[in-house]
Amino acid sequence: MMIRQRFPAGPDRPLAEVLDDLAGEVPGGPLTVGDPRIVDFLTAFGRTLLEPALIRSHPELAPLGFFLRRAELDAQLARLAEPDRAGIRTLRFPRGLLFHIPPANVDTIFVYAWALAALTGNRNVVRVSPRSGAAADRVLERLESALAAAHPAVAATQRMITYDRDDAATAALSEACDLRVVWGGDHSVAAVRRTPLGPAARDLAFPDRASFAAVHAGGWAAASDAARDQAVLDLYNDSYWFDQAACASPRAVYFVGPPDAADAARDDLFDRLAALLARRGERPDPAMAVHKRVAAYGVAAEGRARTLSFRAAEAVAVLDLADPLDVPRTWLGAGAFPTASVAALTDVAAMVQRRDQTLSHFGFAPEDLAAFASAAAGRGIDRIVPFGSALSFAPVWDGYDLPREFTRLTTVAAGR
Repeated sequence: MMIRQRFPAGPDRPLAEVLDDLAGEVPGGPLTVGDPRIVDFLTAFGRTLLEPALIRSHPELAPLGFFLRRAELDAQLARLAEPDRAGIRTLRFPRGLLFHIPPANVDTIFVYAWALAALTGNRNVVRVSPRSGAAADRVLERLESALAAAHPAVAATQRMITYDRDDAATAALSEACDLRVVWGGDHSVAAVRRTPLGPAARDLAFPDRASFAAVHAGGWAAASDAARDQAVLDLYNDSYWFDQAACASPRAVYFVGPPDAADAARDDLFDRLAALLARRGERPDPAMAVHKRVAAYGVAAEGRARTLSFRAAEAVAVLDLADPLDVPRTWLGAGAFPTASVAALTDVAAMVQRRDQTLSHFGFAPEDLAAFASAAAGRGIDRIVPFGSALSFAPVWDGYDLPREFTRLTTVAAGR
């Protein structure tokens, strides 16, 4: 079976040849956790993502560039240190060959996971979806430019490929890998899981997730105009970068406080968001606008929303939920915000499910956030972050510590 080799760039090749290459000897010796050859390459690649012209056209790549700074990579490696204890030494090694299947709707998510897997010394094959967008293409171009000055070990151990739906290709990669990293919707994850792994391999899956935002009405009222405008810009970035389809983008916004104060905060926030979109001249494409209208009116027709309004030439749809705990978790379209008012943030915890991932927040005291986390009691919500940080990738994602998942431990006990 033939595949398209995207990185290192090259002609279409048989998949068997790609796997043979990855199984061969590595120039300079096998990779190690924190291998300097990989660290140098990742930092050089990260610098290319911070070029002003690229950031202007793809602002979502700037956080990736900062994530790949040497200081950040060194900090991740420092977390992996295992202290010796009671005569037992613990050594950490790469897990082996990792097969990544990232989502098509979030162009950059595969780079974070792949970078951490490479940083920890693994050989990697990433299937880049043929439906991925322009940001993924820019990433691949920058990877190729950084490869020119990289150690040959990088080209020998890292592959990014593209193939259409091909069960045989997925089966061959699944049989060869030591860890399969799967991102996507529930159906996509279930479909991949029907393809067996080798006896010693396992899956690390990231299926459908839902996320929410919360605004403290008192905190909003106390904030300056500049702070409110910044919060709205942060909410915009959390929501619109990936058309609100990213797992961490808020699917609903809660306003916490007395009803009058919560209503005032809601009106002011969405007025400012509409003004921001108008200044930017943003309008949804016709297909998105139709989808959003159909989905939003569908929620209202089911009796789950009391009111529905559109603002900024339909770039924003605001729904007032009839039941604060009956929140839509499905994607309604870019710029669709079901909203509800509650007296306390802990009231929201009653609706939390295992599939819920991120709560982004504004105006809350730390003790309010801790009380919410305690009330949710681990049923869901793996991340609680301020506005503007919902899409900031972290090595601990969906409750998994990825650098640790991407490595294995060997214990050495001293003789008696």
